[in-house]
Amino acid sequence: MKRAVCLYLHVHQPWRIKHYTIFDIGGSHTYFNDETPQADTNNKFIIRKVADKSYLPTNQILLEALNEHDDFRLSLSFSGSVIEQLAAWAPDALDSFIALVATGKVEILAETYNHSLAWFFSKEEFEAQVKRHAEAIKDTFDTEPTAFRNTELAYNNQLAGWADEAGYEAIITEGWEPVLGWRSPNFLYRPAGTEQIKLLMKNYKLSDDIAFRFSNQEWREWPLTAGKYSAWLDAIPDDQPLVNLFMDYETFGEHQWSDTGIFDFLRDFISRSITTGNREFLTITQAARQLEAADEVSVEQTITWADTNRDLTAWLGNSMQTEASRFLYGLESAVKQAGDADLLADWRKLTSSDHFYYMCAKWFNDGDVHAYFSPYESPYEAYINFMNAVHDIQYRLAEKDPAE
Repeated sequence: MKRAVCLYLHVHQPWRIKHYTIFDIGGSHTYFNDETPQADTNNKFIIRKVADKSYLPTNQILLEALNEHDDFRLSLSFSGSVIEQLAAWAPDALDSFIALVATGKVEILAETYNHSLAWFFSKEEFEAQVKRHAEAIKDTFDTEPTAFRNTELAYNNQLAGWADEAGYEAIITEGWEPVLGWRSPNFLYRPAGTEQIKLLMKNYKLSDDIAFRFSNQEWREWPLTAGKYSAWLDAIPDDQPLVNLFMDYETFGEHQWSDTGIFDFLRDFISRSITTGNREFLTITQAARQLEAADEVSVEQTITWADTNRDLTAWLGNSMQTEASRFLYGLESAVKQAGDADLLADWRKLTSSDHFYYMCAKWFNDGDVHAYFSPYESPYEAYINFMNAVHDIQYRLAEKDPAE
């Protein structure tokens, strides 16, 4: 029996907030750093840079592999914000993603449109964003998702139950030892309390060997070659039928630059996996359909794929984050009742989990990762810009109803 490899890549870019001061409130309703002079932090510049460094060259390798190898398949997910930015500023990259999906061998997972943590604040908004995302995927790629991933792989039993009732065949999350116990992530599981849906859990060690450690010359396994990596997969016990390699799409070319050899690694790994004959690539839904659940997994407290603790503290771990999220979602009802499409769109862009991630004040390795992704000098700057934008949302609501 061949071991299944599920290669899943997540594509996302947020709408980064510009330097928006208290003096802008009530005067300017333009919050997002789209085409401002600070080119290295504006959204137009970044999506074009990432498209050239990552999306286009990676898509070329993947398209060649999909056309050359009948047995190569993969799964992708896209936030609505990255689809919008690609359409506006990098349509060639969007077309290259569309070409991948057109092969019929690429699955797209469902998620929230705005890459939000709405599940933890408003089920109504969560479901609205999932619905809007499904419509965008249908319009852009002419496909309908059958598997679900929540933002940052945030997961618990209640979410699995919702996804099961919604009709999804599979859901994915982190393969975290405190949840798995003695069990391995290299099996298909059944979420506790569900009827039909299957659970795939990330093999975070093998995934992070590529996503985080590939170019680290102090890592004892550096340099990582496709041959060495393939040997690690082959060393997994024969009774473990599944390896889930989940990572950000930007791993290839952006987080791990071209000169590290990451593109050659990807091309060689796919080729070796196909030609050795002992591995096969499956999409998330294919794995859910073809493999039997080995056991039931219960996740009572939320897990994610971020930081050392694998919980929500990357986004909701300090008073700035909790206050910002509370204030934002506290405006939901009024924003929706206002009947202003532009206001609602701006509010939803502010629900992106990235804004809260930038406010994280952790230290050591986790703090270094947060700082790498943030366009701000400090988490306090991120908080100030965000809260000024949200206060302007409040101002716009008051303008519509002066009695408020």
